[in-house]
Amino acid sequence: MQPTFKQWLASGSPFIWLNAGAVALSMIMVVGLLALIAVEGLGHFWPGNLADFSYTESDGASGRLLGEINDEEVVARAILPENDSRLDAAGPVIKRYLVKTGNRDLTGSDFRWVLMPAMSAMEYPVDAIAIERREWGNFYGYLDGVKGTEGVSSDSGDLWGRFQAEIEYANATSLEIRRIEKDLIGAINYKIERLRLDERRLEIEGTNDPDILAAIREQEKELQRQYDGLTARLPDLYAGLNRSVFLMRTADGAQVEMPIGKIVRAYRPNDMGFLRKAAFYVRKLWEFVSDEPREANTEGGIFPAIFGTVLMVMIMAVIVTPFGVIAALYLREYAKQGLLTRLIRIAVNNLAGVPSIVYGVFGLGFFVYFIGGSIDQLFFPEALPNPTFGTPGLIWASLTLALLTVPVVIVATEEGLARVPREIREGSLALGATKAETLWRTVLPMTASAIMTGMILAIARAAGEVAPLMLVGVVKLAPSLPLDMNFPFLHLERKFMHLGFHIYDVGFQSPNVEAARPLVYATSLLLVIIIVILNLTAIQIRNRLREKYRAAEQN
Repeated sequence: MQPTFKQWLASGSPFIWLNAGAVALSMIMVVGLLALIAVEGLGHFWPGNLADFSYTESDGASGRLLGEINDEEVVARAILPENDSRLDAAGPVIKRYLVKTGNRDLTGSDFRWVLMPAMSAMEYPVDAIAIERREWGNFYGYLDGVKGTEGVSSDSGDLWGRFQAEIEYANATSLEIRRIEKDLIGAINYKIERLRLDERRLEIEGTNDPDILAAIREQEKELQRQYDGLTARLPDLYAGLNRSVFLMRTADGAQVEMPIGKIVRAYRPNDMGFLRKAAFYVRKLWEFVSDEPREANTEGGIFPAIFGTVLMVMIMAVIVTPFGVIAALYLREYAKQGLLTRLIRIAVNNLAGVPSIVYGVFGLGFFVYFIGGSIDQLFFPEALPNPTFGTPGLIWASLTLALLTVPVVIVATEEGLARVPREIREGSLALGATKAETLWRTVLPMTASAIMTGMILAIARAAGEVAPLMLVGVVKLAPSLPLDMNFPFLHLERKFMHLGFHIYDVGFQSPNVEAARPLVYATSLLLVIIIVILNLTAIQIRNRLREKYRAAEQN
């Protein structure tokens, strides 16, 4: 006999299928979202062909454009001006293209919408050049000649080869200038500042030992001598950046002089095959994850943001884990179970629902101004009124996120402690172990997987937080990484960059929206990948601990 609808409903089968369908739908949505982010972000680095075409303005004026067609859309004829003669033969809908024309310093913008009826005579010339510049974005045009110390060269036989050679020389020179200015001179300036602070400390303490002061003066003289030697090399290097000027021609015939020092790379996308484009694509991806940003974060790479995000999450995990475990141990093993303990647990659970910006305000007031200001008064009086720890920095951001995520670790650890059988505790105590020894040697190892679960959840939430970090340490562009070769090597007081804030800054604060949009997708994808890698690492450690202590239980 066939079961009735009520019997089928009472069996629970519909709810099983409903649950499975909801899970499948959620997975499809997650995979679809990641696919969208990957396509929009990773496609940005592929070198697109450059189209050279004639176009007609609405007033009848004509000209030529050279650029990369980035997008297209269909718009209604009704939303366009009625007196536009270009649309006389157009139908009710018209296709238009978003063309990246570059040359922002010449035209004021490097993207423009072009109506398809206004385009004609489109071609893809093999000698069209795309130039990535250190300022003003890309330049699209043609190479006419190179003006060096011996005059103007326009020999088509070796012009492109010389062009590339000059760019390689300029890039090598720029790297050398950066190494001298940022690494070598930066280290000397750091040491000079430390000597100045040492002298100021002696003055505050009233110590006027002539031998100590003489040693400081001698070190300052030696550092100044090294500084002068390095700065003496810079004029020749900067002169090398300007030894050649490229003569470029835009699609409409305007000639532009471009110094070699302004160029990062130049390539001919229309003359590149699939393998050359793939190699170019790999280089651009590597630059994106290993280089520093430029052009208001819309060009270059995001390595400082990657480094800051990972370092902050690691410091946060080191801080939050012991605090969360100790709090859970006290609540579960030592505190008297009663009304007060239940209220504390309710408060801990409610902390997880507090808006993150509230934690940021608390971190700014308590960690930065109170604790950091007190540290400056006690240990760094020679630097005042310039704050050392009394200003937003990496350590305060990590502590704020540790406070934000500690409820997750407490709850997960308590659940793990509750799963440990009472017989194991009693057996350990019966063998003569103290309660502390039982917890440390028996109970906590068996709770390790639960602790790791709490840390995984804490990492997943902390890595994506932005609002509190804006108040306690994250900046748009950090001139120095928190980790370098200057003692004490790890500078917890420094400000840092973060991928989440970088996404917000590029997506909502950039003046060039079209150029920033693909970078938002690419950075979002990278943030998701980093969170997944951190979580998978923690999951792997958790699984090994679980198997280890499961085997111990069986033995």
